[in-house]
Amino acid sequence: MEMTVTELRKSLTRALEAAKDGEDVVITERGVPVARLGGVESASLLAKLEADGVLTPPAESRAVPRLPQAEAAKDALSSLLGRLRR
Repeated sequence: MEMTVTELRKSLTRALEAAKDGEDVVITERGVPVARLGGVESASLLAKLEADGVLTPPAESRAVPRLPQAEAAKDALSSLLGRLRR
């Protein structure tokens, strides 16, 4: 697929869908190819590994726990910066 920069701006979703489907989208400017948009193979690799049972997606989204030491360090740094700015 080939499209101009103007067409890309108007229909980015269509270009992204084509790239996801494995099609290369060549972007042209005044008739000269300037870029190529293609799908990321690692995304299909992850889907393949999930289908093969090698990977399993998480059952639920988990928040990363915050460590008390990190909070104390952040507060100390904020306090120091506040004193330095005076």
